[in-house]
Amino acid sequence: MTAPNVDSTIPATASPEVEFISLSHLNPSTELNPVPSRGIDLKYFRRYVRSLEEGGYDYTLLPYGAGSADSFVVASAVGQLTERIKPIVALRPNTTFPTVGAQKLATLDQLTEGRAVVHLISGGSDAEQARQGDYLPKERRYARTSEYVDVLRRSWTEPAAFSHDGEFYKFDDFGPGFAPYGGQIPISIGGSSDEAFQVGGEKADIFSFWGEPLDDLRAEIERVHAIARAAGRTTLPRIWVTFRPIIAQTDKLAWEKAHEYVAKVADTWGKISHRYGPGTPQNVGSQRALAFADKSELYDRALWTKTAAVTNAAGASTALVGSPETVAAAIVDYVDRGASLVSIRGYDTLADAVDYGRFVLPLVREELAHRKATGERGRLQAENPGNYSPQYTEYATAGALS
Repeated sequence: MTAPNVDSTIPATASPEVEFISLSHLNPSTELNPVPSRGIDLKYFRRYVRSLEEGGYDYTLLPYGAGSADSFVVASAVGQLTERIKPIVALRPNTTFPTVGAQKLATLDQLTEGRAVVHLISGGSDAEQARQGDYLPKERRYARTSEYVDVLRRSWTEPAAFSHDGEFYKFDDFGPGFAPYGGQIPISIGGSSDEAFQVGGEKADIFSFWGEPLDDLRAEIERVHAIARAAGRTTLPRIWVTFRPIIAQTDKLAWEKAHEYVAKVADTWGKISHRYGPGTPQNVGSQRALAFADKSELYDRALWTKTAAVTNAAGASTALVGSPETVAAAIVDYVDRGASLVSIRGYDTLADAVDYGRFVLPLVREELAHRKATGERGRLQAENPGNYSPQYTEYATAGALS
């Protein structure tokens, strides 16, 4: 692979800032070492959230599934256990009426003094949606999300009672609703379907992607921003991208860990794959991830797709592999393409969150601070080529064959 030209010029597409997101875990069970449990290990959860605060993360995502803990309740706990972390509530529009959702989110925002964020999940799997009684076709679920966004924002800002008679929701004389701490709450939308791009480009404050090759992601960013401009927006959605980094002291050690990890993850998913249904995933994001994995295991500086292949791309699953310096440089590559929110969560969940906070986040922030102070790119990317050097590829291949 030919290394890109890395001179001192900051790319025109680069974001001047980056904030980091993790995902909060409720108990020690991981894909490396699954522990059967549907419960919350409170001692572990407190330690995990405290580690995020101490590690310098900015946000934590509280996921939602038919068999998971309630994301609103967990987000409220995060808000009280931390002083700075912004809880991101994952919310499916089919599970909470929009005026009620607005009330819950505003309450969380008040309790956390303006830290609440919501990530709307339209639903990528008919089977998972049906578990909670939602039988709306996939192509209509984003239309429902669009209406949901409108009701949320009006519920937060309308000074008098109002009624609504839409395709999916109807009510009379609601409000004025309970107001957020700062007037509005950031709304995130993600997805790779045409419908996701349309709704996200027109209405989202944040648009979320899984980790993809750099050129492909940049094309997707341009697409969502073009839709935003066509809708008359002057403030474009911020870009959120998610990875599963695997780091060690050196690139060589990171690759040894990566191949150990992927074998364990493959074994875990082989035992639970029946829960997710056979064959090709229904959502476009997973289909894209599998297509990238089928084409190549390695992309750009450090992107590894085998983790997506062995999980059938069930959720965010592409990895960044290397030393902290290599992974930090790879993250900056994505910042250069326009990402300003980077979600990193590991396979050894608590240990990885701590390590990222100690060894990766400071390097990325140091690079961006250098840029802000000098108007020029630093040396991080030039000095840590990763997959742009033959030696890195040898480590990856040797690990795969050993």
